[in-house]
Amino acid sequence: MSKKIIALVDGSIYSESVCHHAAWIATRTEAPVELIHVLGRRDAPEKQDLSGAIRLGARTQLMEELADLDAQRAKLVSHRGRAILEDARTIVDQDGVTDITTRLRHGDVVEAISEIEEDARVILIGKRGEAADFAKGHLGSNLERIVRAANRPVFVASRAFQPITSVLVAYDGGSSSMKAVDHIARSSLFAGLGVTVVTVGSETPAIKKGLADAQALLKAAGIEAETRIVSGQPETELGKLVEQEGFGMVVMGAYGHSRIRSLVIGSTTTEMVRSCKVPVVLLR
Repeated sequence: MSKKIIALVDGSIYSESVCHHAAWIATRTEAPVELIHVLGRRDAPEKQDLSGAIRLGARTQLMEELADLDAQRAKLVSHRGRAILEDARTIVDQDGVTDITTRLRHGDVVEAISEIEEDARVILIGKRGEAADFAKGHLGSNLERIVRAANRPVFVASRAFQPITSVLVAYDGGSSSMKAVDHIARSSLFAGLGVTVVTVGSETPAIKKGLADAQALLKAAGIEAETRIVSGQPETELGKLVEQEGFGMVVMGAYGHSRIRSLVIGSTTTEMVRSCKVPVVLLR
């Protein structure tokens, strides 16, 4: 059975972009799309005691009314989630994808992903969620948690979809960047795209060998990749390359050589996701 493209939609302004990117991946890989909306704990009806110190009969009636309100709110939240999924399905369908399923989940989004990611080839999520649509310096809290927990590539969709023809691969020689190159070599998604593997640092024999190995691996997969070494700070120089040369997507390891990589996303990765106006694919 073909691995699914798992696309998380939450009703934020990034959800439409997530849908278009999911359809783009599906078209190139012939993989089915599953659209998921998770009703998190914050969507559950709030439990507040509004009855106060009143006589028993009135208190009982009020508690019944509050229970009814909770039930109505839960039903509305569920209806809203299904409406989000139907809108998302329409977008993906109009982009030419026919194999689409939708799923409404309850609970924590990371727990939901852990239960279904075995069947996933990639997980798509917007850079920022519904609560942070216009907070430019803020990454969605679910994004950081998903990247830390996921064992599948995480595709972080930009705010707007643009056709992708070229890819910048951030390569530092670490295990996650090696995994990124291997992923590109094995995935039909990257066939026919222009690929440039970039290292930020000094031109040492070790770095040159690492780039040559990456280039050879991609060539064996039929991808003629360019390599480049630039000096400076990774998050600054990589961002400049994306802007100046019009790369449509960045692929990178989620972590570099940080001692605390098991606790937080690597600083370069975080800054790239924050600042890039193009999608970023993260592998750990």
